[in-house]
Amino acid sequence: MEKLISFCGINCSACPAYIATQKDDDDERKKVAETWSKQYEHEFKPEEINCDGCVVVEGRHISYCNDCEIRKCGLEKKVENCAWCNDYVCEKLSKFIEKAPDLKKNLEEIRKSL
Repeated sequence: MEKLISFCGINCSACPAYIATQKDDDDERKKVAETWSKQYEHEFKPEEINCDGCVVVEGRHISYCNDCEIRKCGLEKKVENCAWCNDYVCEKLSKFIEKAPDLKKNLEEIRKSL
């Protein structure tokens, strides 16, 4: 499967919510909801685990995607993801990457090929 990298650098194609959605697997949705509920201390329901990747404008998204400032910015600027942005690394992205430094690797890999 080809990598689908979100605006912030998440590899959507490796995300369990994305995988469960693409396979239309309710058992996997349930497992993801249970895992994420514990991990993020927020109750996720299996029916909320539907995502076609945040860079996809039309499609299913985890509820947070609709509120994500990084996603909103990327859609507004019409970039494939933040690696393609002239303002890379902006303050919004920088703050997020502090919490998830692994994501920067995905974006840096893309930037090298531009």
